[in-house]
Amino acid sequence: MRNLNQDTITQAVIARFAGTPDPRLKEIMTSLVQHLHAFAREVKLTESEWLAGIDFLTATGQKCDDKRQEFILLSDTLGLSMLTVAMNNNKPAGCTEATVFGPFFLEGAPRFNLGDDVAGGARGEPCLVHGTIKALDGTPVPNALINVWQADAEGNYDVQYAHLAKPQARGILNADENGNFHFKTILAEAYPIPTDGPVGAMLKATSNHPWRPAHLHFMIDAPGYEKLITHVFREEDPYLESDVVFGVRSSLVADWKKNPDGTYDLDYDFVLNPVKQTAKV
Repeated sequence: MRNLNQDTITQAVIARFAGTPDPRLKEIMTSLVQHLHAFAREVKLTESEWLAGIDFLTATGQKCDDKRQEFILLSDTLGLSMLTVAMNNNKPAGCTEATVFGPFFLEGAPRFNLGDDVAGGARGEPCLVHGTIKALDGTPVPNALINVWQADAEGNYDVQYAHLAKPQARGILNADENGNFHFKTILAEAYPIPTDGPVGAMLKATSNHPWRPAHLHFMIDAPGYEKLITHVFREEDPYLESDVVFGVRSSLVADWKKNPDGTYDLDYDFVLNPVKQTAKV
């Protein structure tokens, strides 16, 4: 291993991982080394630039805590999250499309009954959300578990407020035996992702805006079906064509109708993909 140079070091590093017991880990590490080294050669990476990159990654990690995941934000803004989602959610036509998870999901959200108000005092215009969870053949999926969460009218999620005593604008409920669900919440509004960390600095340095179009998060679980993680976006939002995390899909854009009394109404049905059955030997 002596006297390695820029032309021979890549194969030497790959050889170091040749004995990796897990074949998938070996494949990933080998490809990672190849592409990282190729990137450094392609851009003629300087030592000062590499140190700046290390500082950026260090700052990204330091910005993470139990309420914020800056690495997810970085992955989202580089399009890597959505690429991974797209590769791993190649569903049949007619199924609801998946999109990014986002950095502000919270385990242990409060439980609600159908018809309850999940906003919990969050600021925003009142909105009724309802629909049906179905299978591909149109039959209802009974009692599906639904997680919902969203930002408030100020563009903040509850976890971004230090003073809140309990969660807001998020909750867990079950569809009924006919797959129907309905709950009260607030109108989704466009908002900027947090820009007070290294990801925000990256967006500024590259002249990219931090805005996400208005949306409501859903995560839906039902036995016999693939978990669905998705959003429902508001039609005519100005950022639908330039979502900072590349998460918009046309099939996920819906009309949030304004009622005469000033409240809003969202009617959206979800179609789940059945879990693939493995053949018994």
